[in-house]
Amino acid sequence: MSSSLRALAAASLLLPAALAGSQATAAQAAAASQPVDVLNGDFIYPATTQAGPTTVGLDFWDGLNQRFSPAASGRTDDSYGVGLDKGGNTLSQRLRGVRKGAQVTVSYEDSPSVSKDCTGEMVVNGQPYSVQGSGGAVTEITTAGDPDRVKGKPGSGVWTKRTYAFTANANEPMLTFTSRLADAKTPPACSPMIAHVSAVEVPVPLDKTVDKTDLGRAEAFKGNEREATLSNAAKACYGENACVFRPDFRTSFRYYDRARVVGEAFVNCTRNALEHTRVVSFSERSYDSISQTYAADGIALVDAAKLPTTGDRTEDEKRIKATPIAAQFSLAYEKGWQRAWQWFSGEQRNVVEQIQPGEVSWIELQPSRERVEGWFLSKKDDYRLHAVIDGPSRGVPDRLLQRTGPMAEAEKQRCAAERPMTTTPVGAGAAAYSTDKGTRSLVPVPVPAGGRTEARAIRTVPLS
Repeated sequence: MSSSLRALAAASLLLPAALAGSQATAAQAAAASQPVDVLNGDFIYPATTQAGPTTVGLDFWDGLNQRFSPAASGRTDDSYGVGLDKGGNTLSQRLRGVRKGAQVTVSYEDSPSVSKDCTGEMVVNGQPYSVQGSGGAVTEITTAGDPDRVKGKPGSGVWTKRTYAFTANANEPMLTFTSRLADAKTPPACSPMIAHVSAVEVPVPLDKTVDKTDLGRAEAFKGNEREATLSNAAKACYGENACVFRPDFRTSFRYYDRARVVGEAFVNCTRNALEHTRVVSFSERSYDSISQTYAADGIALVDAAKLPTTGDRTEDEKRIKATPIAAQFSLAYEKGWQRAWQWFSGEQRNVVEQIQPGEVSWIELQPSRERVEGWFLSKKDDYRLHAVIDGPSRGVPDRLLQRTGPMAEAEKQRCAAERPMTTTPVGAGAAAYSTDKGTRSLVPVPVPAGGRTEARAIRTVPLS
């Protein structure tokens, strides 16, 4: 792939500059139509100097088709005209970056063939073809007619602007044009023509209710083909500069997670207000849709796809250094948001609590998190690996809430209960004895030189 085409491929998943500048602008524009990059929509690549017709496989499109230069196809711009060839032949491409549920509108132009092989009879009433996007109906269309044609003389094109709208039922829906020529005698070059394909979409509203532990399925593509597993795409990124990560700013956002209790609750059963200091520790980890997809399929995670999202600090620190896609993601994040990405975080804070009589005190954490959606794009091959990564955010601080409130019924009962102790043993009136319970060795009493000891009087004094 040439450098110009690689640049075109890399740009295909980026937003226009006006949108990429800020997440706020992207969020406001999410409800409006946004351009979709149809790669090689003017059919310029592979570059050629031939007027045509030339049977060629067009870059980023599937199918062999007849291509005519702008002048030969009667175009007034720089776009080439492409004939769809015989009945059943297709011209198709996945619309990159479009997500399931998006409303897509495709714009293009069509014309009857300009080939000198056409007779007037072949194009007098126009030529049939169909267009379909994944999730949309198959729309049958006939081009405008060109009744004054004579065989052996090229046509000048009768170009008509068309639009086709559909709602995508899959991520990266396929757009397909199909020739409907039924007459086997029609020459391959004399077929309905397509030119200047472009598209816009109205994306689905951003769903922020998706839990970080269930980020959806990751997907992988090579060109226009969907990969059965993620492994080949992940392995294609197994090198320091093998892939770049392209975030989708429209679907990336910061949020506060659900609050959770950290540490223990402190119950004040006394009759006095209490004040004390305690240490509160908490930590956050990252999650990713790639490992979740492998786990859902019951497949062992390949080394190339291991992001630092295990929750095991030692293992994650190792993966940060060992896994190229971890560095590729972090680099892209830092360029896009102008701050460093963190895969895990940990805090330890001293909290001073003041607890009134009959109240309970506890600490809640509402962590600040960040979700980034985007694509790992192979620089060498046209592999694309879609991923969603969710981790602790540096963008805004965590919320640490010190809470006090009335006791629950069980806590009230516990505070009212008698002090737990054993029952008094039989012989409660007997003299007290040593409390060492045999834990200390006895020290022998020294015997005087005469071998006789003096008896000691034992006296008991009641403590009344």
